[in-house]
Amino acid sequence: MRCRLFSCIHSVTSLVVLFSFSLISFSSLSDENTAKPIESVSAPLPYTVFSALPAYRRPALSPKGDKIAFVKNVNEPDELSVLATVDLSTGKFHYLIHSDNEKVKINWYRWVNDERIVISARYESRRGNTRVYDTRLLAMNFDAQGEKPKHLLDWRRLKRRAADPNRIPQFQDNVIDWLPDDPEHILMAIDVEVFALPSVYKVNVYTGSTSRLERGKRSIRDWIVDRQHNVRVGTTLDYDSGERHVLLKEDDSWRTLFSYNAMSEKGEMPLGFGLDPNILYYRGYKGDYKALFTLNLETNEHTEIFSDEGYDVDGSLIYSPVTNDAIGIRHYGRHYWDERYVALQNGLDEALVDYSNTLVSFSRDEKKYIVYSESDTMPGAYFIGDRDKGSLDFLFQQYSKIEEGMLTEHNLITYTARDDMEIEAYLTLPKGKGPFPTIIHPHGGPGARDFSGFDYWTSYFTNKGYAVLRPNFRGSEGYGFDFAQSQMKSWGLSMQDDITDAANWMVEQGYATKDNMCIVGASYGGYAALMAAVKTPELFQCAVSFAGVSSLKHIVIHARRFVNSDLVKEQIGDDFDDLESRSPYYNAEGIKTPILLVHGEEDRIVRPLQSRYMADELEDLDKTFKYVELESGDHYLSIQGNRHRFFAEMDAFLDKYLKTE
Repeated sequence: MRCRLFSCIHSVTSLVVLFSFSLISFSSLSDENTAKPIESVSAPLPYTVFSALPAYRRPALSPKGDKIAFVKNVNEPDELSVLATVDLSTGKFHYLIHSDNEKVKINWYRWVNDERIVISARYESRRGNTRVYDTRLLAMNFDAQGEKPKHLLDWRRLKRRAADPNRIPQFQDNVIDWLPDDPEHILMAIDVEVFALPSVYKVNVYTGSTSRLERGKRSIRDWIVDRQHNVRVGTTLDYDSGERHVLLKEDDSWRTLFSYNAMSEKGEMPLGFGLDPNILYYRGYKGDYKALFTLNLETNEHTEIFSDEGYDVDGSLIYSPVTNDAIGIRHYGRHYWDERYVALQNGLDEALVDYSNTLVSFSRDEKKYIVYSESDTMPGAYFIGDRDKGSLDFLFQQYSKIEEGMLTEHNLITYTARDDMEIEAYLTLPKGKGPFPTIIHPHGGPGARDFSGFDYWTSYFTNKGYAVLRPNFRGSEGYGFDFAQSQMKSWGLSMQDDITDAANWMVEQGYATKDNMCIVGASYGGYAALMAAVKTPELFQCAVSFAGVSSLKHIVIHARRFVNSDLVKEQIGDDFDDLESRSPYYNAEGIKTPILLVHGEEDRIVRPLQSRYMADELEDLDKTFKYVELESGDHYLSIQGNRHRFFAEMDAFLDKYLKTE
């Protein structure tokens, strides 16, 4: 069976009524009107269509599959994210908790059993004079509308074990085993006794009572249990040296399975056990690239399970709720080796052709499931499937105002950097004929990577008629050990040159002209935008930095307050003269490019001082710039009003400096 996204969906009407949605943007899809490029250029949509938060996120089925939990972002009368549940048999909704996404955010949530949901909440807090995020675990029943959620861990009970009873653990949401056969308990790792040295506790999800199973020891930062729920593996990390050991518990002793330096050497990372307690899955290296292996703990035999030629294998293991065994890995989507899941995935890909389809939730008997589908040109939509009925019903979509035909596809291209390094990038061209006004859009991280699929920034740019190039420059993840390591102490050097070479490639190919390009980035991408204004002042007509770094030296100084400060120095550098030479703040004299700086005032990842310093320096030097600070804003544009404000500022700024005729 082959069909377009909504044309072969069964029993749609009841769920459409239930969720008060329509299918107007999808019902007319066919092979004829999607296979051909659309040459006409329609009026662009307002920026608010793209800067809207996704309407829904992270739907999850209850174990029986008769209820769904999800987060709904609403804008009126207030801007809120609401965690809700719906009973699929009765259609009754329950609105459990909400957040304005300012001081407290809904981080994640999960069904523990058919009536109980555990919720991770992220709080803005301070540790001394340092602004940080804390997490707490809440619990409530699916129908507890109007009730106050229970804080699962009561520090008053736990602090009697602590060496310092005045220290409250920062992160209190690390669940390492959901104990599906024990619906009243979960296993958590939390550093109660000693800072950054977590112990393993069994926690009652109704009463919050705790019992310790394993005390923190040997610099173990992460624990792994087997499928029989026994604590078996601990992963250590020395924050000073970067030395890491993977330890296996054998009765009262510990055996070293792997040992390496996490900052400078190829190493192995355990992911979890198979149903057989002697089979440990781990990610190691096959040549220069990460691959998935198993280690037989009895025979010491290593077996390759999955590799992806030319790319690192990434992601966590996927387990079957029926067999309790590992069946796949979340490798930039899903890769399965269990034939039952391979068949299901193939069937979905045949039914929802031309879309990337990801299974995101299952009932415990695997009869019901939720699938997420998206493409370059269509934002994500969620469906619920019933394998007994052979049905696939539409649930909801994330951006209902973006319709088929409005956007264009991404093209994976390769360009050659000045030292002959081959760099991958995603090129997205607007409708019409070039050359186009162009956005060079470096990603954050820098240890991240751009992909195909819907991207709200890129969609906004191309809808305005701009070409977009997103380079996966040196230091991007997924391209092997050497490529990733090339970011070490290289910010502003070869990494920056890769971005410059990407812009020059656009001109050489005829997609852009030298006098009509801007560079736009966030976080590390914001740093790259500012460094472009320093290193190549004639190349770009404007630069936009959201939450960008302007002073590497101040990043290193601020890191002294955290346990990983030595790892930060290893990544960025520790010679202050060198750091200043690679920082936009200290080299702003030669900037000619108009700059838009935007930063959230409560950003805990890149402090707003980074943009405030840069704005002060640009003002002292009488440069052309604008600085906007978003009230209560974080690093992720989580607040709807702030996301709209940023896009409004960027929209006006780009209109001023990029020519569209």
